[in-house]
Amino acid sequence: MFTKILIANRGEIACRVIKTAKKMGIATVAVYSEADRDARHVELADESVFIGAAPSRESYLVMDKVIAACKQTGAQAVHPGYGFLSENEAFARRVEEEGITFIGPKHASIAAMGDKIASKKLAMEAKVNTIPGYNDVIESPESAVKIAKDIGYPVMIKASAGGGGKGLRVAFNDKEAFEGFSACRNEARNSFGDDRVFIEKFVEEPRHIEIQVLGDAHGNCVYLHERECSIQRRHQKVIEEAPSPFISEATRKAMGEQAVALARAVNYQSAGTVEFVVGRDQSFYFLEMNTRLQVEHPVTESITGLDLVEQMIRVAAGEKLRFTQAQIPRRGWAMECRINAEDPFRNFLPSTGRLVKYQPPAQTMEAAMPVPEGGGVRVDTGVYEGGEIPMYYDSMIAKLIVHGLDRDDAIRKMREALNAFVIRGVSSNIPFQSALLAHPKFVAGDFNTGFIAENYPKGFSAALVPHDDPDFLLLLAAAAHRRMRERASRITGQLPGHELRVGEDFAIVLTDEQGQRRQTSVHITNGDGSYRVTLGGKTSKLRFAGPLRDIAVSGEIDGRPFFAQIERIGLHYRIVHNGLQVNARVLSARAAELESLMPFKAPPDLSRFLLSPMPGLLVDVAVQPGQAVRAGEKLAVIEAMKMENILVAQQDGVVAKVSANKGESLAVDQIILEFQ
Repeated sequence: MFTKILIANRGEIACRVIKTAKKMGIATVAVYSEADRDARHVELADESVFIGAAPSRESYLVMDKVIAACKQTGAQAVHPGYGFLSENEAFARRVEEEGITFIGPKHASIAAMGDKIASKKLAMEAKVNTIPGYNDVIESPESAVKIAKDIGYPVMIKASAGGGGKGLRVAFNDKEAFEGFSACRNEARNSFGDDRVFIEKFVEEPRHIEIQVLGDAHGNCVYLHERECSIQRRHQKVIEEAPSPFISEATRKAMGEQAVALARAVNYQSAGTVEFVVGRDQSFYFLEMNTRLQVEHPVTESITGLDLVEQMIRVAAGEKLRFTQAQIPRRGWAMECRINAEDPFRNFLPSTGRLVKYQPPAQTMEAAMPVPEGGGVRVDTGVYEGGEIPMYYDSMIAKLIVHGLDRDDAIRKMREALNAFVIRGVSSNIPFQSALLAHPKFVAGDFNTGFIAENYPKGFSAALVPHDDPDFLLLLAAAAHRRMRERASRITGQLPGHELRVGEDFAIVLTDEQGQRRQTSVHITNGDGSYRVTLGGKTSKLRFAGPLRDIAVSGEIDGRPFFAQIERIGLHYRIVHNGLQVNARVLSARAAELESLMPFKAPPDLSRFLLSPMPGLLVDVAVQPGQAVRAGEKLAVIEAMKMENILVAQQDGVVAKVSANKGESLAVDQIILEFQ
């Protein structure tokens, strides 16, 4: 076994690998860029080596620097994590040539699966289901109909040079295939100057389901069940779970056996994932193989009790797998939410900056440790309170994983854990995750890869956050206010006769952006540490657990447990529960009456300004003062978290002034330019 390994990665996955290595008694070496000098993975490792400037192309992607760090520290093996160099065949080969062990598959396996055409041919040779299709030139509509019938309806007719939805038709019968072929050829010729068309099987209501495989150097290979990864936004996974709520035992077995057959075909020696697209009739077809550890590997660990990072290390060290296919358990249900630094209410724009507060929910299970009976909560992260979310890398803050007795239990645990997850200083996608978990179709397991696009076609807004009892948030605000006043009343040295009076009757005031007020009366008393709150004619009994200073609070309401967030900000209480947020003022009846007479100060008109919608690097300003622009015309480009975001004009106008320079780091809502 190795005595020292280097982790050629950063953030959450570097911390995850370090945990397993420490459990195994293996020393660890971290590498870091200029942006990661104070990163958590650097602190957790036994040694660390600086490898370059913040951009990954100058640090984490430079093979020579990573290999030099191995030699400098005497690391015998290197774990690539995921992303960066993890699926780089040249890096794996270089590491092997330098006499260092690559904790992953052999470079030949990476190369074989990295080529889409070659991997599909290999899959076909290994008798793995591939999407039926016809890729040669189709000469006539009659030929198209014959080919479509051979493949089996429905089929997708696509222009070889297609894009943007042009030159694409779905046919469910001979007539549609005949007409669709002609239409596709004409569109392709007019749009792309290339009228070549091909036909392949159309998978209805597709799901993205993947099989985890594990192989060693002694000919052993097993599958560790499946992961359901169909909840995606723009092809990026949002929620993953294991097992899938959709497939049958027979389909699971068939998919697993085909995944193992493909792994054997390339002599796969490590953890890897075979991805399939699965139709509504449970037909399944090979998509690709990821020759690395997946982001969502913790859900597999939770249901099997196996540490996948440990298995990768042991296989790389030449050990045999210590279990057979029949010995791999499948216990309970696991889910993972990717907590990203992005603003769901601003079209998921990246959000970088300092984590002013970072308080994840209490962990009851941990990476590299057995899952406790009945499951629990796990947080895999590479950040800490007070740390920075840099603009140079991906947006992940943490992975929140829960394990339940069944799917309903897992959903309940996840909603509670999201309620208890406190992130301030940057925006996060937690409200969106909460909304997804509450969606009736998600709860029923009735979804496919188009779920988010179909249910949120115009993006996400606060109005789309469901809540079965919105008044519960007002009740929490009232009880928190009463609790705060009780504490204030106990302050010593108050002027006799003018002591603070707690009170029992209050008004809860909500004001929207247009200045419209909503006022609700509430009566609240305290007895035996419980509050009796009467709101809207209904009385509830509420008890808090934990101190007043905590943002994340828990307790019971009418005997049912709850988890929420309560924060005092000026005269407001910010209450967050199940993704819904309210900013409530709790006032005496007289104070509410006087406040209603105050004039409403409308927000300033900022339509004359182009504001930066996110923190990031201004990589281009496409206009100059005095230039006339039309609606939709490019104005500027901002780069953040490996993504370029193009800002366009919302209406016709003339540029009066450019206030920010190319190469400047921008803050949220910083003025870039001004219109006349």
